Order: sequence, then C-alpha cells, then structure tokens
Amino acid sequence: MRSGRRVPGFTLVEQMVAAAILAVATLGALEYQYYAAAMGRIASGQIAAGRVAHLLLVDWKSTGGSLEYDPAGLGLGFSAGCAIPAGFTTPAGLGAALNSAVYGITLDNLPMLAMLKYQDVDQDTQAQTTLRQLAVIVRFAQVDAGGGMSTPESRFAGLAPIIFVTYVRLDGSDG
Repeated sequence: MRSGRRVPGFTLVEQMVAAAILAVATLGALEYQYYAAAMGRIASGQIAAGRVAHLLLVDWKSTGGSLEYDPAGLGLGFSAGCAIPAGFTTPAGLGAALNSAVYGITLDNLPMLAMLKYQDVDQDTQAQTTLRQLAVIVRFAQVDAGGGMSTPESRFAGLAPIIFVTYVRLDGSDG
C-alpha cells in the first residue's frame, strides 16, 4: 500500500544542480589561486630586480661614478658586458650607457638584464666639481642568439623596467 505522502529527501535533479554549483565555485577558487600564485611570482621577481638595481647603484656610487665600473667584477654572478640587444629601450634623459653594454644575471631562475647609464648634469668650474647622474635599468629578459632580447615567461613580457637613479659629486681632487 502506498500512502499519498512523499518521503523527505533530495531528488536526483536537485543533487545534480547542487553538484554543478559546487563545481563552478571550486573552479572559480582554483582560478583565483592560480592568479594569486602568478602575481606572487611577478612580485618576487620585481623585488629581486629592485635589489639588483639597488646593489649596482650603491656599489657604482661608492666608486664615485667611475666610467671604468664593471659589475662582472663583483663576483656575484653578473655576466661580462655584452652589446645592448635590440629592443632594450630606456626612458629619455638618463644619459649614455656605461661601456655601451648590458650585464646579465639570473636570480630565482629568472634572467635579468641590467644597463647602467650616466650623464653629467651640472658643473662648477670654480669649485672643480661635477654632478653626475647614475641610473640602473633592470629588465626581465636575456640576450638571445640573434643579439635580440627574449623574455623568460610571458607574464614578464609587458612589465615596465625597474629604474633607480641617484647622483654623485665628482671632485677635481678625486676625493
């Protein structure tokens, strides 16, 4: 005998709808997690590039802005200077490239190219001093076989370079 009352519970259709909603929510969470990890990798790379730029700038400044400065001599993994690759552009007003070269380094499996630029911005002939602007530009790239630039990961391709600038006073007394 069958009674006219329904047994409480969920139908198959209700369970399928609930599973579909759960699947969509889970995929959204996974996409967010992937995006957060990618942004974390970019942030770590930018921090490393900032540290590279700061290190080079402070060390170069400690030499008085010497035109013979060579980052490869630091013993920290910088490559010897190589020709500036096609596509390595810099903002105007930063002067001339030191040794007309870029220097490569790889940190956290992320290759970077650093260019050092300088220009004398002011001179006092009476006091025999010159104010020299020093700039370090770091890009996420490496020099490819054709002399151009290639980006290690597509997410780093459109990022602006890291640029640090400071000034040093050059004295006629070399002091």
